[in-house]
This record gives sequence, structure tokens and C-alpha cells, in this order.
Amino acid sequence: MTFVLGLTGSIGMGKSTTAGLFEKRGVPLHDADAAVHRLHRGRAVVPIAAAFPGTVVDGAVDRARLGAAVLGKPDALKRLEAILHPLVREEEEAFLARCRAEGAGLAVIDVPLLLETGGQGRCDAVLVVTAPAEVQRERVLARPGMTADKLEAILSRQMPDAEKRRHAHFLVDTSRGLMAAERQVGSILMALAGRPGRGAASNS
Repeated sequence: MTFVLGLTGSIGMGKSTTAGLFEKRGVPLHDADAAVHRLHRGRAVVPIAAAFPGTVVDGAVDRARLGAAVLGKPDALKRLEAILHPLVREEEEAFLARCRAEGAGLAVIDVPLLLETGGQGRCDAVLVVTAPAEVQRERVLARPGMTADKLEAILSRQMPDAEKRRHAHFLVDTSRGLMAAERQVGSILMALAGRPGRGAASNS
């Protein structure tokens, strides 16, 4: 049975970089954010256009327009999540089915809001990517178009890092550089080598 490792972390913690380190080691990975990007050009276009008029341009969801339509608006965000989350979950389940069929010993699902949505129940273990708050803030505010207000709005949707770490079986601290993160990922892979999954992803 494929061991399912849930990878998560708040904005600016280095989650995507850490996910890439698993892929570099040949571990199959499902990226929920990448799935959303695909859905914005595919199956999610029609329902999003209906729920949020003016957010679809040239047949694809315009992320900036959609972001403006939901940021700071809890009810609108819930409507969007009700559209996207089931579709992303379907893609994740298909990915895990392929991993099991191919006999993969380990598979990683990269889900930003894994803990906030109760997704840890479909994983065999949880890895939280973390960094000190000042490092997180510096990274995020350096992004094009990011403001302090936008960052606060995003953080308000996310479980505090300290609480996420309490749910973690493994941690990767990305504040010490890429080589240190690579060593931490290597240690996790050694710890999980040969460990069978319990089938949580298929039973939830």
C-alpha cells in the first residue's frame, strides 16, 4: 500500500521548494495549486463564470479578477471553494490510484490548506514546512503585487504556523537554506523507507 505523505505549510514558508526536493528524488507528487491552475483553464471555467461574472477572460479564469472577487469576502470564498475543492480532490484521488497501481512506495500530496480542511485524515503522515515569522513576511512581501493588507487577509484563512507544527509528524525548516532543506528531506525519506501506508487516502 502506498504511503501517503501530506505536505503543507503557510504562505512564504518554502512549501513549493520543498515539494520540488521530493520530486527531485523521484517521489510522485500531486500539487493542488497546479491542479487549480489546470482547472482554471478547464472544468472549473463554466461554474466559476456562473458564480463570479466577469472573472473569465478568453475562456480561462483570470486569477487577478477572481482574487479581487473573493479576497476578504468569506461568503464568496466559500462559494469558490465549493466549486474547486471537489474537483481538486478528484484529481488527487486519480493520482493516488495511479500510484497504487504502479506500486509506488511513497506519494506526496502538496495541499496548502491540508490541515484547515481536515485533509490530514486521508494521509499516513503530515509534513509541515516552516520558517520564522520574520522570514515568512520578508519572502511574501517581496512578491510582485503583494501588500501587507493582502498578506494579513491570506494569513487570516490559514492555521497559525505554531498550530500546524503541532499536527506534524515531520518538519522541514527552510530558513537555513536549500542544502539544509535537502538534508531534512533526505532524513524523512530514510525514515519512511519501506513503511507501508494504511490506505487512509482511499477510505476517507
